[in-house]
Amino acid sequence: MPTKADPCSQPSLMHPDEAITRLLEQVTPLDDSEVVQLPHALGRVLAEDLASSIDLPPFNNSAMDGYAFRFDDLAHNESLTLIGQSFAGHPFEGEVKPNTCVRIMTGAPVPNGYDTVQMQEKVEAKEGDIFIEAPKAKGANIRYQGEEVSTGGKVLFSGTQIGAAEMGVLATIGVSQLRVTRQVKVAFFSTGDELRPIGSELAPGQIYDSNRYTIQGLLSRANIEWIDLGVIEDDPEAIRQAFRHAASCADMVLTSGGVSVGDADYTKQILDEEGEITFWKLAIKPGKPFAFGRLGKAIFCGLPGNPVSSMVTFYKLVWPLLQKMQGLPQTKPLTLKATLKGELRKFPGRVEYQRGILSHNAQGEAEVTITGGQGSGMLTSMSLANCFVILAQEQGNTADGTLVTVEPFNSVLC
Repeated sequence: MPTKADPCSQPSLMHPDEAITRLLEQVTPLDDSEVVQLPHALGRVLAEDLASSIDLPPFNNSAMDGYAFRFDDLAHNESLTLIGQSFAGHPFEGEVKPNTCVRIMTGAPVPNGYDTVQMQEKVEAKEGDIFIEAPKAKGANIRYQGEEVSTGGKVLFSGTQIGAAEMGVLATIGVSQLRVTRQVKVAFFSTGDELRPIGSELAPGQIYDSNRYTIQGLLSRANIEWIDLGVIEDDPEAIRQAFRHAASCADMVLTSGGVSVGDADYTKQILDEEGEITFWKLAIKPGKPFAFGRLGKAIFCGLPGNPVSSMVTFYKLVWPLLQKMQGLPQTKPLTLKATLKGELRKFPGRVEYQRGILSHNAQGEAEVTITGGQGSGMLTSMSLANCFVILAQEQGNTADGTLVTVEPFNSVLC
């Protein structure tokens, strides 16, 4: 018996890969920048190349604890005379003489005249005489001045996102402030008389406004400056003013709900009047309705109202736009193959992002299980998951033991 088609599928639905390609063509990176202090640079994007004003390392130093000496002295000496020590921050200041050595610690300067370091485990000390097992080569265990970066050499390039390693690199070369791309600003709000703030009592037919908090979390993880405009009542003028205010203070206006073609509310009407908006239906589950366009100078993205649909479309469609606006390169998400534990139900017609838990069995092989119910309103399915199980558009039901494509959650969703 042939597999039934997805009842929500239509020939006109756009594949999500085509959608993101078209969306990216319509946004450009921000061209303004600002200077920030290094402690506040984490997650920001460099707006210029950075060169080192010093050599790295700034001096020859020891790669380990041991003894520094002249390699050639070992050819005619059974032992060397210990004449001092060199510690990090407290270098040896005496005169280097033939047939001598100094005790040296990791990172400490190698005294001028010495050319080799032997680790302490291969050295024997007897009453001031140091017996050294022959090292592998002259110059062993020395980190040479400028071997990592020489003065004037580029260390980071424009478009680099500053992470923990980059923070350390910048501190190493003495950078206290740097020029970065201005953070993208995103204004968002919810609409609906049924929405109530958390902490209040619910009357019949009312629900808590959860999507705003999800969006706030997603934007924070994406290193975006967000502006929460709260809940807007179902009133045409209130909605109009909210859109105008959002567009005036942000680079992107983001909403959830109220953008489906069949919605009987004021949101779509006001969007049509205030901006240039295209309403799309995508071959994606969850998350078929999506809106994109402009409100004044701001980009507009309208997410579906169901909580999981909102998260999935943000991740697949909005987050790549925000990356481009920040000046970051586009990268394909990491995917891998895992063995499905259990069965999956699916109708052909849409690309499906089911929520899964990726793990490894005793043999180290990747396995994935589904997080129970996959309804687009079941936000716990996202909370329990650590990956998406991606089912292709024309794929149908999937049997236990099948190899499936898995996309581990990135830092925005973790």
